[in-house]
This record gives sequence, C-alpha cells and structure tokens, in this order.
Amino acid sequence: MDLLERFVTLWVVIDPIGTIPVFIAVTAGMEARARRSAALLATVVSAGVLLFFLVLGQLLIDALGISLLSFQVAGGIVLFLFALTMIFGEPKQETDQRSVAPDENLKETERPSPAIFPLAVPSLASPGAMLAIVMLTDNNSTAIADQAITGAVMIGVLLVAYVCMLSAGPIIRVIGNSGAAIISRVMGMVLASVAADAVLSAMLEIIGTGSL
Repeated sequence: MDLLERFVTLWVVIDPIGTIPVFIAVTAGMEARARRSAALLATVVSAGVLLFFLVLGQLLIDALGISLLSFQVAGGIVLFLFALTMIFGEPKQETDQRSVAPDENLKETERPSPAIFPLAVPSLASPGAMLAIVMLTDNNSTAIADQAITGAVMIGVLLVAYVCMLSAGPIIRVIGNSGAAIISRVMGMVLASVAADAVLSAMLEIIGTGSL
C-alpha cells in the first residue's frame, strides 16, 4: 500500500472534519482556553491509543483469540450506544456553582473529561481507526519501516484534526449553545448510521465466509 492510500484510509477513519461538530457539541460551554486544552489533550490521548494498537494491537487481539470482525462488531455497538447519548442526551444545565452541594461538585470532578470521552475515544481514536491501524501494520505482511511510515501518517492526520478543533472556536461564537445542541443530535444520527453499517458489514462477511 502506497503512502497516498495509507493517508486516505487514515483520513477517512479518523475523520478530522467530522470531529469538528463533536468538538463543538461537547465544548460549547467552555472558555476559549479550556477548549484549546481539550483539543490538545484529545489529540495526545488519541495518538497514544492508536500508537498502542499500532505496536501491540495485533499481538493483543491474537493473544485473546479475538478476530478482527468481532472487534469491528464490538466497536460498532459501542459507537451506536454513544450515538444514542448524543441524540437523546439532555443538554448540560447551566448551574450556579455557589448553589451546588459539595457532593455534587465532587461527582462533577470525577466525571471523565470530554477531551478523553468522547473526543479522543471514540471520535478520533474510533474503533474503525483502531481496526485500520491493526490492518495497515499487519506483522505478517508489513515491514517495520512501513509500519513506522504508517505511524507518521497517522500523527499527521491527528495534527490536522487538532488544527480543525482549534478552528471550531469562531464557529461556537456564531452558532451558540443551541446550535451546538442541534449539531450534536444531527451528528448522533450520522454516527448511529456509521455504527450500524460497521456491524452489518461485519455480520454479512461472517455469514458469507461462515467463520470469524
């Protein structure tokens, strides 16, 4: 597989442009500095996850006896469940911090950062991206040098995604929180469709071949 094909594959599965609406939806209530920090953290975490799958993904899957099709089905189900939260989830309430009880404040701080979930995983480091990385760096058919090139291409695509998220600030100022909520629900429908397609395509291949 040549460099252009790798770039196109990773661009599609990471989808830097498609990450913008998700970023807008989950950071609509943040200040500009917090949004920049979230974009950086999401990029770093997603890079770490995908590098892990580049180096150890195939070994882990083989050691556990998991087929790539099973991994695709599981990833599609996770994406679908997350899409449902985007579609039906209630918008974050604007609450006066002085009126919130201490235990509620504690629960809020214990919640995972939106930069990690859903931005890093499963938006940037999606199950499709993890699967693509494992397939592009197959130890049985890919030399170490080619795997390193694939890793460099992946980092390049994630840097583009980081720039796209930074550009979301002006968009948030224009559309406001209501617009972000609308985008979140529309993207939830799109993500649900993508997840369903991933599961169905894997199931059809399993049925066609008669095995995992």
